[in-house]
Amino acid sequence: MTDTGSAVRQVEVWGGRLDLRLRVRGRGPALAYFPSIGTPADDPLVALLAEEHTVHIVEFPGTSAGDPYAVHALDDLWDVVLAHEEALRTAGLAGAVAVGHGFGGMLAAELAASFPDLFSRLVLLAPIGLWEDEAPVADWLSAPAEELPGLLFATPPEPVTGDSDPKAAVAAAVAAVWAMGCAGKFVWPVPDRGLDKRLHRITAPTLLLWGEADRLNPVSYAKRFAHKIAGSTVTTLPDCGHAPQWERPTDTHRVVSTFLGEVRIEGLDAGGNRTS
Repeated sequence: MTDTGSAVRQVEVWGGRLDLRLRVRGRGPALAYFPSIGTPADDPLVALLAEEHTVHIVEFPGTSAGDPYAVHALDDLWDVVLAHEEALRTAGLAGAVAVGHGFGGMLAAELAASFPDLFSRLVLLAPIGLWEDEAPVADWLSAPAEELPGLLFATPPEPVTGDSDPKAAVAAAVAAVWAMGCAGKFVWPVPDRGLDKRLHRITAPTLLLWGEADRLNPVSYAKRFAHKIAGSTVTTLPDCGHAPQWERPTDTHRVVSTFLGEVRIEGLDAGGNRTS
């Protein structure tokens, strides 16, 4: 099917204290997309998924244009999980496929663990949320801007040059810093958030996709997640960093589409018993 552009849905939740925004693209079965924080939400994978799905891009509170202080309505990670669960059910997205990357992957995993019936299938792209002292997750919030491309990509893209608008560039940088701060409120310190204790509750068939050259969230975490999520499938991409949807969008889409197709056609049991 053809992507028909974007629309915006605004869902009032949390007793009227929060408007959670969903940007919608494409046509087809519903898919909830939880993007990384601090990067543009419309990554190349969104456009590819929108060819076959109605993609609902979930904007994290505080990152929506014109509403930076929405994040203050949420005090802790449990608030975040409950507010998003309420928004997804209100929007009619219970039973949808969920795809999440990085912090968005952590949020999708928390939702799937807290409410096992919420998603029909789960795709996690290098989700954060676990911690190993011997392979610490990089503190991307404190990293200088010039170091971020090296954390996100195996082969960092060339810097953009030319006649770009300096004011727009500054505004985008400020928005990215603010967005990462919104996420940092709920993710650091990673070991204290407790996702490790809840992952066993996930029953949706789950795909874990990682870049083998991930310098931000090492690929060793794929095994940790897979050990906790019964029957989960693990796929890794060589010569790829933390953001496969940006660095290898075609390969990422192929893996995700294959996984979703296998689930639809062949089916999995309640424990998601498909392994690789």
